[in-house]
Amino acid sequence: MAKLRLTAGNVSNPNVHQIGIIALGSHLENHGPALPIDTDSKIASYIAFNASLLSGAKYLGIIYPAHEIAEIDHGIHNTLEDLCSNIIEVLKSAKKYLGISKVIIVNGHGGNLPLVTCLGEIEEKTDLMITLNSKVIESEGPHGGTGELSMGMYLGITNEAEVVNQTDTETYGEIGLTMFAKARENDPNIEAGARDIAENGVYVDEEYGEALLNLAIDSVLLDVQKNLDSDYGFKKTL
Repeated sequence: MAKLRLTAGNVSNPNVHQIGIIALGSHLENHGPALPIDTDSKIASYIAFNASLLSGAKYLGIIYPAHEIAEIDHGIHNTLEDLCSNIIEVLKSAKKYLGISKVIIVNGHGGNLPLVTCLGEIEEKTDLMITLNSKVIESEGPHGGTGELSMGMYLGITNEAEVVNQTDTETYGEIGLTMFAKARENDPNIEAGARDIAENGVYVDEEYGEALLNLAIDSVLLDVQKNLDSDYGFKKTL
């Protein structure tokens, strides 16, 4: 068996090869007329891939299914059980073939946040240490709002000609989740986002979008460093 050169290239710590970064978004949900239905997945993939380039960690691709709470119906989603099961299956394969021991999940979709309740099961069934990073969700603001539009503009996925219609919540009630009364009632953050869209509208700022993406990438890089600073979970050899 060939001996791998774990110190080759721009690698500050050979243990980084045992860290995997995988994206988690949503491929099938409406974001208004100016953004595609897989906006969250494209954003999460960009963050995960760039964090892997900068850190040397392994890029593991993206998880296909996504979850959403029952009060929100703006796309096609899966049960939390299906999502957790798929993540376990994918990460088991990554561990088997790539020798990883720790994984950072870069989550770009708010409906996936209940995944925190499954992290213990995922760690137990994969024998991997899992970090869930949802920084971009914490920073981007309302669904289909200025943050996502601006990141989309930087990535080239925003249709600028349709931004003028991105506040038409009568037609596109998913924007700011304005049409989902029960979700707004149950979650103060969703209510705040809906009110923000209604009161302030949206705009596109490509520099702001780049800044949001860089903030999220830096957060993942910090998670990589935290994993490296802890020797727990690393194998002596890859």
